[in-house]
Amino acid sequence: MNDAARAIQRVYLTLTLGNTIAASFIWGINTLFLLDAGLSNLEAFAANAFFTAGMVLFEVPTGVVADGWGRRTSFLLGTMTLAGSTYLYYVLWQISAPFWMWAVVSVLLGLGFTFFSGAVEAWLVDALRYSGYEGGLETVLGRGQMAQGIAMLVGSVAGGVIAQATDLGVPFLLRVLVLVAMFAVAFRLMHDVGFSPDRSARPVEATRAVLSASLENGLKNRPVRYVMLAAPFTAGVGIYVFYALQPFLLELFGDPKAYSVAGLAAAIVAGSQILGGWLAPHLRGLFHKRTSVLILTGVIGGAILLALGFTRLFWVALVLLALWAVMGSAALPVRQAYVNDMIPSKQRATVLSFDSLMGSSGGVVVQPLLGRSADLYGYPASLAIAGVIELLAVPFLLASRRQAPVADGATTPTTTPTSGQDGPETTG
Repeated sequence: MNDAARAIQRVYLTLTLGNTIAASFIWGINTLFLLDAGLSNLEAFAANAFFTAGMVLFEVPTGVVADGWGRRTSFLLGTMTLAGSTYLYYVLWQISAPFWMWAVVSVLLGLGFTFFSGAVEAWLVDALRYSGYEGGLETVLGRGQMAQGIAMLVGSVAGGVIAQATDLGVPFLLRVLVLVAMFAVAFRLMHDVGFSPDRSARPVEATRAVLSASLENGLKNRPVRYVMLAAPFTAGVGIYVFYALQPFLLELFGDPKAYSVAGLAAAIVAGSQILGGWLAPHLRGLFHKRTSVLILTGVIGGAILLALGFTRLFWVALVLLALWAVMGSAALPVRQAYVNDMIPSKQRATVLSFDSLMGSSGGVVVQPLLGRSADLYGYPASLAIAGVIELLAVPFLLASRRQAPVADGATTPTTTPTSGQDGPETTG
């Protein structure tokens, strides 16, 4: 890696570290926070579903911002939107607000995250290629995953401990403060490199053009299409499981007020992310095709959730949780590299946002469904059902593999057209 690429990587890791530590202050206690505000399990996970609905609603418009006004602009807007909506969450908790208010603010939270989704990853890939980086994307993306894990480890443990020492609202205020600081850091360090925003089109025309490009280079590109169609199952389950594990583990532990245990659960996921990020390029090296990694980790992850649903021992549940998180964390950089090598630079942020939209759409349906199953049958049964749903992604990954795209076997960024498209060929 040359000096220019190292500089890009440093900025990427700094932004990833800061943003994740801000977000993770509440990850260990978010479900407990919603339940403490007076919401039922169904309402708590419905609030999370409104968050993902916000991501579905705003993914394409914020993709227009990222590709039309710049990835830096999108990141800055995201920090301020997320800071403001997080503060509103704190206010709703203080006043024991009715559910409809939680739904509205959850949508705004989703808006904040859509400014990030696709933009940072697109900025990184284009800047690395502009700098002359010729290595595999899994290496840098894996390091980003490790940075996320470290930040999550610090933030989630701190959030749980601080909540237990003070109250459940303080971690939300800490998130606001760190996000404001990240705005200043990104304003100074993050600049669009290897990409020139196109600001000539009007907003409606730009949205239409971007949506068309998303369809052309996403759903109409068969190998990408099938990966995207797998996303609702994996992403929807992943969001639910992460938040459901908080009350589930407290139930196994036997102390509903042990908020630090909920933080410990998030910390184990964080440690697994660090391990998974390190493991990703090594795991990729064991297989000729990237889809082999995705299929294997998907099958193992679904099986682990099934086993978790039948577990009644706290420490066994923690071990299974760690294994599940490692599988997902190791697969993510491989999936990111696979998709990035099949889409063009000009629409990269938009297609990645559309991919995120597909995952979020699964969360809109899966979270309330599993939340209701938790109300009716308990958390263990809902986790077993989640395992079955996650396994439904595997046939789509097999379908992507059958298209035999060049990116499936690539170990360095591809520049040749992918196969198996319905429309014009694209380059990665």
